[in-house]
Amino acid sequence: MRPEMAPIFPHSSHRQRHLPGARLGALALLLALQPAAGLAQSRPAIPAPGPATPPALAGLPAPPPPTGLPQLQGQVSCPALQQRIQATVGGEVGAWSISVADPSGRLLAEVNGRTPRVPASNVKLISTAFALDQLGPDHRLSTRLWQLPDGSFRLTGEGDPDLALPHLQRFAQLALRNGGSTGVPGGVVRLELAEEPSQVWWPSGWNPGDRVYAYGAPITRLAVTSNAIHDAVQNPPARLQTLLERSISQQGGQAQLRLVSSRSPLPDGAVLLYEQPSAPMHNLLSLANSESHNFTAEVLMRQTAGTWDLALAQQRTTAWLMAQGLPLQGVRVVDGSGLDRSNRLTSHFVAALLLRMDQHPYARQYLSSMAVSGQRGTLRNIYTDPALQGRFYAKTGTLRGVRAISGVLLTNDGARYVAAIANGSAQPNTIIGQVLRQVQASPSLCPG
Repeated sequence: MRPEMAPIFPHSSHRQRHLPGARLGALALLLALQPAAGLAQSRPAIPAPGPATPPALAGLPAPPPPTGLPQLQGQVSCPALQQRIQATVGGEVGAWSISVADPSGRLLAEVNGRTPRVPASNVKLISTAFALDQLGPDHRLSTRLWQLPDGSFRLTGEGDPDLALPHLQRFAQLALRNGGSTGVPGGVVRLELAEEPSQVWWPSGWNPGDRVYAYGAPITRLAVTSNAIHDAVQNPPARLQTLLERSISQQGGQAQLRLVSSRSPLPDGAVLLYEQPSAPMHNLLSLANSESHNFTAEVLMRQTAGTWDLALAQQRTTAWLMAQGLPLQGVRVVDGSGLDRSNRLTSHFVAALLLRMDQHPYARQYLSSMAVSGQRGTLRNIYTDPALQGRFYAKTGTLRGVRAISGVLLTNDGARYVAAIANGSAQPNTIIGQVLRQVQASPSLCPG
């Protein structure tokens, strides 16, 4: 089954589809019903790069949580809700991991909460939290045109998912206006395209069959329309060269283009001619979480980690998770999107992450990036009944045999953090809906 995501069209703009104003109605309801966030604190700094963090963390004790933040308890405190959820999963109990918590850190109910499972796109809850915490809600990705001392140009990028043909036309115009590489306006433009090597365009754990589809597009720095048209673009630099050559020719010039390594430093004396910013972070988060856009999530993980070496980005992401005091036993993060089936999360960890982020100074931006039950994103067509519609802000995840839906459910007694991961359930959406309705009744079942 193809993971959930919105199609990418070459003549559309994600900026137009993810403007903050489109979220104000649902977010206003969220803020009105949600209890106040915990004590604001300075952003925890990511540890300086050091020895590699082992990918398998089973058996390691969790570090203490940041000062002043609630910690998810280890013992279930609401037997009535626990019994109802166990009855709901019934004979499928072996396929499920479910954890439910409240803002004080009480673990209200849990079924197999410490069992590591394939989480699919619930991994995006990590990559987006990492990006928001470390880069902030106003950060933008950049694509830059440089003029080098010898009169040639270099184009560098950070993986803007909205990079499109009008931006390329602007780069061509500026290069020609600045005399090309011959010193004569309208002359020959010698342009270097700084890109990652082809062997790292796809994470090694992605199924080859997924790589032909738009949701499995290659991850590159200069990615026109996220390296997807209707399906994935298999050679992004070749497509980029074709589009740039056409743009330069249409404006009366000639192009001499070549690829260089994105890891090659700019020569001394390089001058920045133009910087094209992406949509701000809150739009990128919405694209990754609400629409489950794999390309954006992968780019956010790499840019936040400060490296496009995926192994190093994995280590730095895990180091950040450790610094948050989260329960990492059994957790393994191998990509930023969840398309790799080697990822492992526990529902206990996911519930703790949701609790942590709801106490974060940027909690509003994080929660407002989620899909909304019966209203928006990958949840727009499910949980449309009055009990749930507009009341569940969550991240979905779908792979063959995998269904995960985790997020913040609004109840009459405030927020509930619900993490549900199924590996092998016959009717996962139905069961998760039943669990959510049981949690809606938790204020009467679980007195504080």
